[in-house]
Formats: sequence, structure tokens, C-alpha cells
Amino acid sequence: MLGVAAVALGMVLTPGPNMVYLVSRSITQGRRAGVVSLAGVALGFAVYLLATNLGLSVVFVAVPELYTAVKLAGAAYLGYLARNALRPGGLSVFAPRDVPHDTPRRLFTMGLTTNLLNPKIAVMYLSLIPQFVDPGAGHVLLQGLVLGSVQIAVALTVNLALVLAAGTVSVFLARRPSWLRVQRFLMGTALGALAVSLAVDTSLPSGPG
Repeated sequence: MLGVAAVALGMVLTPGPNMVYLVSRSITQGRRAGVVSLAGVALGFAVYLLATNLGLSVVFVAVPELYTAVKLAGAAYLGYLARNALRPGGLSVFAPRDVPHDTPRRLFTMGLTTNLLNPKIAVMYLSLIPQFVDPGAGHVLLQGLVLGSVQIAVALTVNLALVLAAGTVSVFLARRPSWLRVQRFLMGTALGALAVSLAVDTSLPSGPG
């Protein structure tokens, strides 16, 4: 659980579609819009959690080559995120963006859609969380649900904090560009190490039973 929490924290702190959308909404339309959007994101997490634990694990056990391919794709994507984080001159996720004001229903739907189409979350559930399941520790399906719930709790906590503090943080970082460089370096290094670890891992997938 601690391992999943650490990975989830590293992933959620790395700018991606969810963070960009939530922060943009909070800065341009207010905290309430950010919270409504986050509710949609939360539902997207729940969809991934149930889908991967109830169905995809069976497919991976039946076709281990597919599992290996997905795992390597996950490692490649983490490497891509690490490269982008370490690349100088990247734009800050807290920079205000010109987005239209939408109704709560549309905000919720867009939050859900953004998360379902977020490759970071697909990688998290298809490639990363399964690495922490221990078949010898008991019911694998229950482990998957618990570990996924840990990831959701970490992601929602961090994202809620970002939503509530987006405006203040935007001004703070705009005045201190060196802090952004430190953040990119730390996250890039962590994601790069995780990508290498995932790529060289030779463990087999675990079934849901």
C-alpha cells in the first residue's frame, strides 16, 4: 500500500491532462467549478478500478504476452513523462488558460472524459498497480481493489488541494521560476527510475481469484 501511495503521488504531481484541466477550471471559473470537475475525475478512477480488477486481469493471465507488451508500453510512457519533466522551458500547469465557462453538468462530464482518456491513468491501472499485488498474500481481486482505492485517495487528495489553492499557487510560482525547475527535476528523476524498474521487471501477471 505504501508503494502504491508513493507511485500515485509521483504520478499525480506530474503535470498531465487531469491536472491541467482541474487547475485551469479553478483559475478561470472558480473553486466550485474545480470541485465539480474533480467529481467527474473521481468517477473515471472508479471505472478504471472496476474494469481492470474484474476483467483485464483475466485477459493478462490468459495472454501473458499482452501483459508484457502493456508493461513495456507503460515503462515507455513513464520515460516520456520523465523526459518532458526534465526538459527545460516547459510551461507551468498553473499558467491561466482561456477556457469557456460551463455548466456543472458539463464540468462533471468533461472531468470524467478527461480522466477516462488520460494515458497516465491507463498506465497506472494496467501496468503499475498490478506490480504490487502479491498472490501469496491472499485474495488477488481484493488486493487490487484496495490498492486501487489507495491510488484514488492519494490522487483526489492532491487534486483537491490543487483545486483549492490553484489561484494562490499560480501567483506564487510565477514569481519563483526556480521552484518549477526543482519540481520538474525531482519528478523527472523519480519517473525515470520507475520506468527503468518497470522495464526490467520479469514478474508474471496475477489472476483475479
